[in-house]
Amino acid sequence: MFSAGRWVNGLAEWIDGDTAFLSIAFTWRLDDAYQRAIWYRAQGYRVRAGGPGVFTRKHYLADVAELGGEAPDAVARHNPMATMASRGCPVGCWFCIVPKMEGKDFTLLPDFPVRPVLGDNNLSGLPREYQDHIVARYQREGVPLLDAQSGFEPATFDDEVWHRWRRINKGPWRFAFDEARDRPDVERVMRMLREVNPRKKQVYTLIGNEPFDACMGRIREVIAWGGEPYAQPFIKLNALSKTPHVRFDWSEHQLKRVQRWVNGRFWKYTDFAHYDASSKTERLADARQAALL
Repeated sequence: MFSAGRWVNGLAEWIDGDTAFLSIAFTWRLDDAYQRAIWYRAQGYRVRAGGPGVFTRKHYLADVAELGGEAPDAVARHNPMATMASRGCPVGCWFCIVPKMEGKDFTLLPDFPVRPVLGDNNLSGLPREYQDHIVARYQREGVPLLDAQSGFEPATFDDEVWHRWRRINKGPWRFAFDEARDRPDVERVMRMLREVNPRKKQVYTLIGNEPFDACMGRIREVIAWGGEPYAQPFIKLNALSKTPHVRFDWSEHQLKRVQRWVNGRFWKYTDFAHYDASSKTERLADARQAALL
């Protein structure tokens, strides 16, 4: 009866009365949103646009749409199974748009619609009473939490948080290991979750924000600690194409190659030094066959 739904890939659009709404999650969907706004205007609709993708490029749609204002429950337009119980995050990561757009103080939304995908930015950082409120609402309404999408902050994840959320979390435990300084907290959390299936310990690992060896070191540590990394190349918050920002000793090709090796889970079958992306299908098939012998 319940599912995690599907996301619309960063650009949601809908019509309410005489108004067409565009919700843009990523800046690299702005060109598409611009064309859609022109089309809706040609059909006689008033057009309103918003979302994180507009925040750093407010001028981009200014001549074809009205910007700003609220569109209640817009997240459900991106995924009908998704909801938000809070906004904002106090951590203030330099590469994250959330504190810039939503603030470093939490805005609590206690009457949120209970759905299987919870998109809050930092669940373990929320006040403990409000965490209890979220968990209790899921329990009362009999809705399983299938995906705490943005996950938990390692620095604030402790035994109390673990025992609270395990009552409803049926999906993966998501964390981030974005910088070397996060290592002690991530390692501590992985020890706490040592009995959890590796597939359910999914760790976002930002790449390209530190030199190659540092990023690969974080990826390999997640694997060694019994988790599964998910590589996300660093992209500027105002990028108009989904192109990684190249820094340090990286190249764009290397960023994409590491991302494929990690997210395709090829690390289970071959070390990165021996990974040949051009023949990954054959190599994966051979490795899986060998594992059966």
